[in-house]
Amino acid sequence: MLDESSITITDGKNSIDYRYSDPSVIAAPPDKELVLPSEDVCVTLTEDNLEKVKKAAAVLQIPDVSLVGGEDGHIYLTVRDKKNSGSNSYRIEVGTTDAIFQFNLKVENLKLIAGDYDVVISRENLAKFTNHSRPVEYFIALEPDSTYEFTI
Repeated sequence: MLDESSITITDGKNSIDYRYSDPSVIAAPPDKELVLPSEDVCVTLTEDNLEKVKKAAAVLQIPDVSLVGGEDGHIYLTVRDKKNSGSNSYRIEVGTTDAIFQFNLKVENLKLIAGDYDVVISRENLAKFTNHSRPVEYFIALEPDSTYEFTI
């Protein structure tokens, strides 16, 4: 039963009363459209790549994921402990680049609807994930220690 301040759901002799939240505590999306400040790195991440990285992070118990572009011209999606260079790690090659960068994010921020994603990253520490098969976009803030050094 819908009420002014709650909804009551009944099943036989059992019932539960859910109170509505005050509208002031509900976070609403901004009225304006988000735009990346720059488009510095573009890569496609497959559903398989994302799942493998999340599983590796869980097995290795590492909360950090990085998109790393190096002097070898490749882009790697990497699970590693940023604070411990001797820690276990896992990486998947996901593209090519002519830049040196390390964009860091938390595994917990990769809770996305399943699918392949086009990812565009700004050196201003913001990434846009666009799903290939659904009309879904995510803007994910990167960690402040992310770096974009230069183009080779």
